[in-house]
Amino acid sequence: MFALVRGLLLAALLAVSATSAAVDGEDNRAAHQVLVMLHLPAPHYRPDSGYSGSYGDDGAHAARRRIAEELAKSHGLVLVTDWPMPVLGIDCYVMEDPAHGTAAHMVEVLSRDKRIEWVQPMSTYHSLGNDPLFPAQPSSTLWHLNDLHRIATGRNVTVAVIDSGVQDDHPDLRGQVVLKENFVDGMPYAGEQHGTAVAGIIAAIAGNGVGIEGIAPNARVMALRACWQPAGSRAQCNSFTLGKALNFAIAHDARIINLSLGGPPDRLLERLLDVAMKKGARIVAAVDPQNVDGGFPASLSGVLAVASLESHGMAPRVLLAPGREIPTTAVDGGWNFVSGTSYAAAHMSGMLALLEELRPAMSTAQIEQQLVKADFDSAEGVDACATIGRITGNCPCSCTAAHVSKTTYTP
Repeated sequence: MFALVRGLLLAALLAVSATSAAVDGEDNRAAHQVLVMLHLPAPHYRPDSGYSGSYGDDGAHAARRRIAEELAKSHGLVLVTDWPMPVLGIDCYVMEDPAHGTAAHMVEVLSRDKRIEWVQPMSTYHSLGNDPLFPAQPSSTLWHLNDLHRIATGRNVTVAVIDSGVQDDHPDLRGQVVLKENFVDGMPYAGEQHGTAVAGIIAAIAGNGVGIEGIAPNARVMALRACWQPAGSRAQCNSFTLGKALNFAIAHDARIINLSLGGPPDRLLERLLDVAMKKGARIVAAVDPQNVDGGFPASLSGVLAVASLESHGMAPRVLLAPGREIPTTAVDGGWNFVSGTSYAAAHMSGMLALLEELRPAMSTAQIEQQLVKADFDSAEGVDACATIGRITGNCPCSCTAAHVSKTTYTP
């Protein structure tokens, strides 16, 4: 018996080691890669069209790629892959130094090449919270979901979940995913733990007799896989995969974009997010509690930065939402309890979907001005019910008169 137990423990340790090695390998490779931006020719730059980044009928792709290959060769680099970013009017090329030179050195050298719009390191990102916990009191009671859903359910609102894969055939998500794309690799799309958990919090089906109920159960999910998640590890992403997914979400008019991840500032992603916000999209990002400024993209102006109610020492602009012991969908077709700012961000995206249904003309800045905060277990978090009551003048739950009088939003 002892030998059997020891063998099982050894197998588990080897599996964890292999997973860690795979993730470390991706991070190490990114350290020797850069993103090179070249102008997209004018005929192909259609930011107001549905063109989302697939070359398809673009006959000039091969010619543009040859130019990029010549550029890479002239600097001793290898062209790895590419993708058009029409919302920015650029082609994005991933280049790698086979001699394992640093990204900083490559950026310094390539920045002097006049053919290049700009060059930047390949940044890496990770999900913020992926810890299964024991069952606890459902956090949905804090936001009075049953009361909220009498006036709004997120109907006809699309939320882009840029994350690891979402299991769209999960009993609580079946029919909720209207579109799914894989921007990580050429493999068939498959569900993963983090993306599935985030999507469930936002839009799990209501009234089906199983599992949980999403914050916005009639919202629809645009499941954009930009992160990968080896078993037992947190989801990992990079500038290139996230950029492709953001470009797609913008081109397909996602009203809300959920980014339950964090990492370093990134020029490509910042420009894409700026375009998204100028087009009226609401961006929700999880705060990295280990980072003084909350990490990127949460630190970007105009982005709704969200942390869990248990967070301490957050900047005044950071919004607090339920993020501990949250019941949600699991990738095996079951359910689990999770904690982290990733899931607090998902709550906020769900609330925005409810507001989008009720007041689609409101700007993100107007919504921020109307947010009502309340004490939940000694933490001041966003009170979704009172906020919706203030904005609509019709509070479906226990709101004080101060929440709904004189401050009611009028379009």
